[in-house]
Amino acid sequence: MKRTLILAAATLAAIGTATASQAATQVVNVNAQGNSSSGGTGYNTGLGFVAGEIFSTSVALTDLWSAGALPRWSNADGLTSDLFATGTDESGEAAGTQIGVNFGTWTQDGFTAPYGALVGKIGNTYKLLGTSYNGPAWDTGSLQLFYWDSNSGDNRNSVAVSIAAVPEPATWAMMLFGFALAGFAMRRRSSGDVRTTVRYA
Repeated sequence: MKRTLILAAATLAAIGTATASQAATQVVNVNAQGNSSSGGTGYNTGLGFVAGEIFSTSVALTDLWSAGALPRWSNADGLTSDLFATGTDESGEAAGTQIGVNFGTWTQDGFTAPYGALVGKIGNTYKLLGTSYNGPAWDTGSLQLFYWDSNSGDNRNSVAVSIAAVPEPATWAMMLFGFALAGFAMRRRSSGDVRTTVRYA
């Protein structure tokens, strides 16, 4: 009975830890107008970080948003180069139409990033995330996401941002320990179940 309880506890600990680390992954929609750095409010992901914790964000290269009249469409990397419609993208323009150009950069609160870029803010510090970021939290606090630009009035569309917190080394160690303990308990149980019967004629 005691071994069964140890096995159950070890298995639950391992599964619980794995579930907790997986629960840190979410997808949010950041709106070019509502979450604009100028005239909007940052999208509060509800995820808090301590400086140095590892996490990642990603946005599909084909997921577009706009800073207004043509040619101001871009992906989350911002208006950094010429972009042409595919005929099936969010711009609604005919294939081959130029829908984006390099608009340069916008500086706000002492931080500079390309117009139309996805920017993250933790604590009081901004960082360019673009279509892909994987690294440490640069400050301590909640992660907010912005569409970076100088005027939100004619912005449109949104991008889907996938955010994944990477488990701490201690979490991985706890998970491995839980699985090892479960395996050990099962091995002990199976070897303890061997019985020898002696019969006398």
